[in-house]
Amino acid sequence: MSFWGKVVGGAAGFAMGGPLGALIGAVMGHAVDRFNESGDATAMPVDRVQREQAFAIAVIVLGAKMAKADGQVTRDEIAAFRRVFTVPESDVGRVAQIFDEAKKDARGFEPYARQIAALFQGRPAVLEELLNALLEIASADGAVGEAERRFLGQVAQIFGLEPAVLDRLLAVRGIDIGAAASPYAVLGVAPDAPLDEVKTAYRRLAREHHPDRLVADGLPEEMIQIATRKIAGINEAYDRVLRLRGAR
Repeated sequence: MSFWGKVVGGAAGFAMGGPLGALIGAVMGHAVDRFNESGDATAMPVDRVQREQAFAIAVIVLGAKMAKADGQVTRDEIAAFRRVFTVPESDVGRVAQIFDEAKKDARGFEPYARQIAALFQGRPAVLEELLNALLEIASADGAVGEAERRFLGQVAQIFGLEPAVLDRLLAVRGIDIGAAASPYAVLGVAPDAPLDEVKTAYRRLAREHHPDRLVADGLPEEMIQIATRKIAGINEAYDRVLRLRGAR
């Protein structure tokens, strides 16, 4: 069975129209129910495979709701979702069923985002990759609208990510963030930062976002292409800074 077959199979018991938490609960038994009752993320003992499944379902649900945030779901956005994960034709229908249910409106994403944040507590790089996947969908039609930016900002806040994280993801894609998408924005440092600070920021990002580390922390291997493109953008930004500083 394919990865997606396992994901949608795990969510097969989800009553369409029910609470979003039931999606992840279907994959992970009653782990999320225990979290809801206790408020303690440690009450969710799940393994890497279960985290991968939860991550994938989060992309489906949050991606669908974000696509709806600007009032309409375009074919480009749906195609972008299929680019984020290569969904086999045999599983497209079942994945689409979850996507279609979630896209009915843009409300109700907050509880699910909080559950995902709890599940990946202490793994901010994985949460950033989820945000990056959502941005891939948002930018599918060539622009990221204000409604989509607000949605992404709210999700980032729930994930406990600093606003600079979303700015960095936008900058990697060359999307204007008001102060120009410079290589410094990609690295998350000021243009007048000392070179040592730039190097430290780059090394930290390269370490935290190395694909092998992300997979070990629960990033599905189907997401590696997007993660690899982002790390390539970080490497390119660092090289540009070195050239601008005459250090290369």
